[in-house]
Amino acid sequence: MAPPNSGVHHISNPCIYERKSRFMKWLGKLFKSGSNRGGARGGVVGRAHPQLLGEENVVWSAPARSVDDRSRTGKERGDAIALTMAEDWKQPSGCSRETNDQDLARSLQDTPNSPSFPSYGTTQYCPRNLSLCSGCQRDIGNGNYLGCMGKYFHPECFCCRSCRYPITETEFSLSGKDPYHKSCFKELTHPKCEVCHQFIPTNAAGLIEYRCHPFWSQKYCPSHEHDNTARCCSCERLESRDVRYYSLEDGRSLCLECMESAIMDTGDCQPLYHDIRDYYEGMHMKLDQQIPMLLVQRQALNEAIFGEKNGYHHMPETRGLCLSEEQTVTSIQKRPRIGGHRLVGMRTEPQKLTRKCEVTAILVLYGLPRLLTGAILAHELMHGWLRLKGYRNLDPEVEEGICQALSYMWLESELPGSKGMPSTSTSTSAASSSSSSSSSKKGGKSQVEKRLGEFFMYQIAHDATPAYGEGFRSANAAVSKYGLRSTLSHISLTGNFPL
Repeated sequence: MAPPNSGVHHISNPCIYERKSRFMKWLGKLFKSGSNRGGARGGVVGRAHPQLLGEENVVWSAPARSVDDRSRTGKERGDAIALTMAEDWKQPSGCSRETNDQDLARSLQDTPNSPSFPSYGTTQYCPRNLSLCSGCQRDIGNGNYLGCMGKYFHPECFCCRSCRYPITETEFSLSGKDPYHKSCFKELTHPKCEVCHQFIPTNAAGLIEYRCHPFWSQKYCPSHEHDNTARCCSCERLESRDVRYYSLEDGRSLCLECMESAIMDTGDCQPLYHDIRDYYEGMHMKLDQQIPMLLVQRQALNEAIFGEKNGYHHMPETRGLCLSEEQTVTSIQKRPRIGGHRLVGMRTEPQKLTRKCEVTAILVLYGLPRLLTGAILAHELMHGWLRLKGYRNLDPEVEEGICQALSYMWLESELPGSKGMPSTSTSTSAASSSSSSSSSKKGGKSQVEKRLGEFFMYQIAHDATPAYGEGFRSANAAVSKYGLRSTLSHISLTGNFPL
């Protein structure tokens, strides 16, 4: 079913009409001689004023009622209707109710001392299609009927477009020409939080306010940003109330999709590290030195950053580091095991890193999906390549920008044909073929992993920080226009990107 359109109206009290025999009308006059009732073919129960809905719905005004009539409850009116129909059913078959009513009327008018009845007002003639229900297309007959939107229905035929049950409440919602229960319409149109699965509340101004992730389109209440709801450290999605994330030992959380391809220890990461070194070699950027690579916890990475004298770090969460100082770093030697929704039993080991060249080691945060781990490695290896090749004292926008460009290019080679992303493919055809051949040996990627890779590319392309975001966009523009080698030569000579 197509969602309702935006032209929504909320209607109160759909008008229910009662059809009564002429006999009952005259009988009513006899017992309510002092009342002043308007004459119409059908009496309107509900509001005393017409209801208007744009230009397509006009409901006739209800006849004026006496105080006695106005004070009757809905139940009493229902009893009166039931009595009318019961009297009609008691008539012998084949008798003409209209003829009998006319005879009784004449006899009542001829009776002496009969009360004087007020004259009827102008008769309101019903439309020709009044006898047919717009819901079931059957004759309405002498029972109750409901008029709304210029149409007429049996009360049980005036149904909600969503749940198909009759609308019996005093208010309902209208979208286009389709009526809805207010609760059904809210269910269809009011946004629900994808974390707590409740309707997103309105703010102090009465407006619906929510947060929405720009890539995943996950909608959630603003309060979940401050109520300790777990957020995946990889894809940034919040934990839903019906799905449990995995808790890593360093305090981070990991969603189930990112967990599928997560790399947990240094040994698991070695094949990926060698693939990325081959990627660099395919672009004629071979690293002559064997640079150690370690997977570490968050605390160990932060301690290494604190001990590093040089470098610009992406805050608030740094996930990789190209180390140039001698340090002792605790690395992960054995992957943790799953215990409930926690990863436990990790084995770590301190390792002394000695400086043999300009680069001591590359450190990467453990527990991230393969594509994100690879993107971090490609970024940090570019730092190492620049230092080994003598690129000194570059501005953060230039150094981080070109490192982000290499990270993006590697992701692009792993995800050929990614849609909606800026491309650097003009300078990486050889590297792409090299990477795709190595990827084909390991088998294709799942749709989940491809989607994650597209998100990591999106993160790089839409980073708002000056060094990583603006730097990448400048580097990407230069590489796309001049090629990678010419761009690197220009940086070596001038310290800036070519214009």
